[in-house]
Amino acid sequence: MTQAELAKSAGMPRSTVTNLESGAGNPALATLVALADALSFSIEELLARPRAFCQLVRKGELAERAYDGGRVRVTKLLPEPLQGLEIDRMDLGAGGWKQGVPHMSGSREYLACAQGTVHVYVAGEEYVVAAGDVLAFPGDQAHSYRNTEEGGTVCFSVVTIAPRPKRR
Repeated sequence: MTQAELAKSAGMPRSTVTNLESGAGNPALATLVALADALSFSIEELLARPRAFCQLVRKGELAERAYDGGRVRVTKLLPEPLQGLEIDRMDLGAGGWKQGVPHMSGSREYLACAQGTVHVYVAGEEYVVAAGDVLAFPGDQAHSYRNTEEGGTVCFSVVTIAPRPKRR
């Protein structure tokens, strides 16, 4: 809603809304009632501190899928879908392998290895990604992940629609 629309709906000059929005005004109770009515708020909501829109998701509440006979677990780290963005945690047990699904055309995948080592195959090329490394690659290409270590590997995958980086 624009300042002009709010002012018209509240039956007051636009300059009053401008002053209040900038923090320069000291409104009368009648002005607050008119604004609250125009916004379909109570006066308490209008004057209350903004509430943080937080969501605490407990362990086990996020979507999780198992692959390769349970040796690979993928946990979605976003509790709700966010257009153009996916963030997953991948736990690859000893010998674990997962075929990646090519993402939307123009997407980029950023794979950060947090523990162990993972072999990532992208369009037929192999990349060895160790703990602390990040591999950035075209997410719309065929790709897969393999843990050749005896211990577990933990990776974080971020897939986003982003412009392709310029070649150096």
